[in-house]
This record gives sequence, structure tokens and C-alpha cells, in this order.
Amino acid sequence: MKKEMDGSERRQILLSLLESSDEPLSGTRLGRKTGVSRQVVVQDMALLRTAGYPILSTGRGYLLDKRSPGGCTRVFKVCHTPEQVEDELQTIVDLGGSIIDVSINHRVYGKVSAPLNIKSRRDTHNFKAELDTSKSTLLSSATSGYHYHTVRADNEEILDEIEEALRAKGYLADYMEYEM
Repeated sequence: MKKEMDGSERRQILLSLLESSDEPLSGTRLGRKTGVSRQVVVQDMALLRTAGYPILSTGRGYLLDKRSPGGCTRVFKVCHTPEQVEDELQTIVDLGGSIIDVSINHRVYGKVSAPLNIKSRRDTHNFKAELDTSKSTLLSSATSGYHYHTVRADNEEILDEIEEALRAKGYLADYMEYEM
């Protein structure tokens, strides 16, 4: 006979499911995966939030806010050609960074951003392949190649290494006075 898991084990499984998903997961789906009702999942999410986990509730389910837990974040202003995008992203992930998002400051549209959640070379390759097989262009094409990435890493030293590598490759762009 299979031993029933306790609440602590179940909450660890819920966290693991949220960490491995970039899409919201419904309470019903999480309940099915852990063998409990949706209401128990709602209670578990409240306990996890109380414990400090940044869990977001959306209209489509629960999502772990991967921008805030642990580690450090830094925004880099960069500029490069479309042909250099994969190298830029791989430079970041190879040094231990995760690219949370991309944004631009457009003179007409203002700030425009999109989530990326790129954590590995595989993610960078898939991102580039998706661009190459679609009619879409890089967000930075609207701003002559200039854009920003929010990057997360385990510590400031890693972010410093990423900054130096981007500078050495000529990707790092200077902030304008109005951007400070």
C-alpha cells in the first residue's frame, strides 16, 4: 500500500512543479498531480506565500515569480545585430545568468517589454530557431538594436562577470543621462 504524502512533501512537490513551469498552473491541475482537491492546493499556496515564496495568482492559475526569489538581478543595456543575438544570450547563460526579460524604450510607444526566461544554451538556441522560422523580428529592431535585459544570477560577482563579458564583446551600451 502506497504511503500518503504529508503536507510538507506536497508543498515541496507544488514548488517543484511551479519552478519547472513558465506558464500558470491551475489549482485543479496541481491538485490532480498531488492527489488533493483544488481547495487544499489553495491552502498550500497560502502557506507557501507565508513562508516567503513569491507565488502569483493569475486568472489561469499559479505562477512562481522567478524574478524575485534568491539571487540578484541587474538590468543591462545592450546593442547588437540580429546575427549576434544567440551569442549575446549564450554569453549570459554560460556565466550563470538567467535572462528574465527584454525591454526597449521607444520614443513613441514608451517602455515595451516581454518575458524571456532563458536559462540555458538550449533555451537560447530554441529562441533563435523560433525567430528564424517566423515572420517576427527582435523587439530591439524598433530601436536600432538597443535594448535592455533583466538578468538574474546567484550573486553580484556573477553579474559583474556577465557585465565584463558583454563589454568585451562590444554588446554593452552606455546609459544616456535621461535613463539614469
